[in-house]
Amino acid sequence: MQIDTFSLGPLGTNCYILSKEGKCLIVDPGGDAHIVKQHLEEQQLEPLAILLTHAHFDHIGAVDELRNDLQLDVYLHESEEEYLLDATVNRSVMFLGEDFKIETSAPDHFLIEGTLTIGPFTMECIHTPGHSPGSMSFIFAHDTCVVSGDVLFQQGIGRTDLPGGSMDVLANSIVHKLYILEDDVVVFPGHGSSTTIGDEKDTNPFTLQFYQR
Repeated sequence: MQIDTFSLGPLGTNCYILSKEGKCLIVDPGGDAHIVKQHLEEQQLEPLAILLTHAHFDHIGAVDELRNDLQLDVYLHESEEEYLLDATVNRSVMFLGEDFKIETSAPDHFLIEGTLTIGPFTMECIHTPGHSPGSMSFIFAHDTCVVSGDVLFQQGIGRTDLPGGSMDVLANSIVHKLYILEDDVVVFPGHGSSTTIGDEKDTNPFTLQFYQR
């Protein structure tokens, strides 16, 4: 599986385009839909769906344009459906102002824990709340990687001071859902550089208080 990363939208959110066999999934298109569409055209990729790790404004800015222009279904955890519909809930009004609020249509499918197959892609979806109530991470076992959204970063963790956030819940998600993965699993986070589970277990200053080998 090829993984291409684009820093999109007002906060430089990592949008991932996962591709194989000429088809692709789009994860967290935070803005700049034209960049995504240009990449698809240049690489001659057929997009199959949009996956959202969660629905804060900086992860959903290009959802509706891509959904409508490319006729794609959107996947999101049920508890964050309202985030797509309401700019106050997804915080775009607070961060960007009324003139730049982001609201989209409802998701087409609700993500649940378990195996999800879309075209040639098979992933394990795990519920990893704490940054937001519906945060999901996508494990691609065959490719030894996980897309973690804003749960776990290189030397960092997602913020927990927004509505629906909880430090205790986030720590539980990281320790009991992500740190059980093998050390060589590559973590593709919602912001910043990729890392590995092993590196974060050993050196992440925010999780050392919760996890010891």
